[in-house]
Amino acid sequence: MTVNPDYLVLFFTTTSGASGDQLGSDEKEIVQLVWQVVDLATKKAGQVNELLVKPDHIELSEECQEVSELTEEALTEVEPLEEAIEQLNQRLCAEVDAGAGNTFYLCTDGQLHIRQVLHPEASSKNILLPECFFSFFDLRKEFKKKFPSEGELKDLNLQVMADYLNVVVDSSLHAFTAHMVQQMSEIVLALVSEPVSCMYVYSSKMERVDDNTVIRARGLPWQSSDQDIARFFRGLNIAKGGAALCLNAQGRRNGEALVRFESEEHRDLAMQRHKHHMGTRYIEVYKATGEDFLKIAGGTSNEVAKFLSRENQVIVRMRGLPFTATAEQVLQFFSPACPVTDDSEGILFVRFPDGRPTGDAFVLFSCEEHAQNALKKHKDILGKRYIELFKSTAAEVQQVLNRYSSAPLIPVAPSPILSVVPPPTFMPPTAAVTGVRDCVRLRGLPYDATIQDILVFLGEYTADIKPHGVHMVLNLQGRPSGDAFIQMRSADRAFLAAQHCHKHSMKERYVEVFACSAQEMNIVLMGGTLNRSGLSPPPCKLRRLSPPSYTFPHGTAVLPSAAIYPSQFLLSPRPLAPTTAFYPASNPLYMNYTTYYPR
Repeated sequence: MTVNPDYLVLFFTTTSGASGDQLGSDEKEIVQLVWQVVDLATKKAGQVNELLVKPDHIELSEECQEVSELTEEALTEVEPLEEAIEQLNQRLCAEVDAGAGNTFYLCTDGQLHIRQVLHPEASSKNILLPECFFSFFDLRKEFKKKFPSEGELKDLNLQVMADYLNVVVDSSLHAFTAHMVQQMSEIVLALVSEPVSCMYVYSSKMERVDDNTVIRARGLPWQSSDQDIARFFRGLNIAKGGAALCLNAQGRRNGEALVRFESEEHRDLAMQRHKHHMGTRYIEVYKATGEDFLKIAGGTSNEVAKFLSRENQVIVRMRGLPFTATAEQVLQFFSPACPVTDDSEGILFVRFPDGRPTGDAFVLFSCEEHAQNALKKHKDILGKRYIELFKSTAAEVQQVLNRYSSAPLIPVAPSPILSVVPPPTFMPPTAAVTGVRDCVRLRGLPYDATIQDILVFLGEYTADIKPHGVHMVLNLQGRPSGDAFIQMRSADRAFLAAQHCHKHSMKERYVEVFACSAQEMNIVLMGGTLNRSGLSPPPCKLRRLSPPSYTFPHGTAVLPSAAIYPSQFLLSPRPLAPTTAFYPASNPLYMNYTTYYPR
């Protein structure tokens, strides 16, 4: 984009914290605005101007006091940022006589003053910036264009440029910040022997996903949207469709996002916002790859591509739809206050590979107003179910569709093969059939709970625990899950233990205690799940072993009686050392739990 402004405004900011290359990295507020107007026609510079800004928290660092020569007392009587920005804009328009049609652009030393300081703080304080702050010259870039062989861009600063151009400014005549602006003006006057022709502005264009343009943001509030991400990185150019919110295995946002910027330079600036705050939470920022981004935001479905091809549409996600819901019912649910774009064409139902509905759908709205009206219907009833509504993104559409189209939500276990393990001695063969509830399940244990803690918790019922009958359940990461199963000598004692110990406290946490059957315990210990929806079979994919710190008497079986599903471990079992063998040597099998027993 070629521009020929009449004036350049050399702009410099000071915050109450770090300065130089670390400016803006500590989220400190602006305390000083300094500028100088250069007339490009007459090649003359005006006087250096200064505006002090009152921050919300008046606390100046030693570096700030040294650089700006400001005191905390001097900031108590000045205007806050919003009024200072308005006053700055008015004074600039008057100085360049903007009413006569004259144009001006800002010019800064690097991009930190605009992108890392002014825009983020204005966004956090809901300040609407004048149009002149959305386009600016980067003096370092302009110098590099004219002298491409003079070092790397990242190594440039005002002193390097001044030395190359033989520019000398008497530092004794100005304060530090005024000296910096004066030095900028001398460099500009030395460069404008030819017209400045290239302006560095905000823009959006599609590029290939370069590994050097992607970051991962972690710690986002669960209700964050792509607009919140854009607001957090305000001042940096995010590529079109470049904010991808990550989902967990249940299809809910997990507090992470992958963000693609238009250039490596902006990615590096984004990295400096590591541990900056979004509301009351600090956000961690790390480097990521283009492959990471494509895994989240990429997709190959023609249906999804057609759905997302409509420009300038707001996407709302519906969750919890009846499986029999139709497009007509969805349209009726939203009408008439918030019409759906293109009627039924603006609705995308999410389905399993076999065509079964998942209860999710995405809906397009033509404007933000219609989308906000639609979100007001959150938890309204459709059919006999309440519907959850969330503002969504194109990347979330891709993730949800990719997840459901690749595999069923709950993996279906293969048919059981013949049991390769004889029934253990501690469990009657009829237990799995009769469902005798002679076990106790503890739920909500502290993660650091020990066997001794459980024995103390059960009190008098400890005497009724079978040998080797305490089983701690591990999670997918191999850590304590907060659940445990206890094998009792009889169903009556298990019932009494559940009745008397339910919701008693262990280390300041109350623990839920339920009576359960050996079959339920077996399935959970084999890697399955037990919840309100019932039992889910073990996926037989987990490589979890009990830690080799306990041994069992020879010939004592501890393997629960349950259907065995074929897995790679059965096909090629790994032998265990005889001194730490958990199972009989003739029947090697690995299971997802740790077995303990009372002393």
